[in-house]
Amino acid sequence: MSGQAPREPTGANDSFVAELRAQITSVDRELLAAVNRRLEIVRRLHDHKQANDIPLRDPEREAALLAELGAANGGPLSARGVGEFFEHLLDLTRRELHGA
Repeated sequence: MSGQAPREPTGANDSFVAELRAQITSVDRELLAAVNRRLEIVRRLHDHKQANDIPLRDPEREAALLAELGAANGGPLSARGVGEFFEHLLDLTRRELHGA
């Protein structure tokens, strides 16, 4: 469509929208940093387990972790959301460690 200026994102001129978006971006960066820290720790654990012939997966530990996190959740994320989020995080961690 020639002659038309590109549209600004919805709410771009609304200071409240801009502030909330900035807060969301800040939290997203914190999440990214936390996931990367977690991956570094898990990689150290993985290397130790491999060096000492300890099974890499511990389904009981994973189940206990999910239960503990579900119990610690104060919302508004639902219990189902907590489970899905951390199941995804565990799957992502395995893929990152094993290159799959």
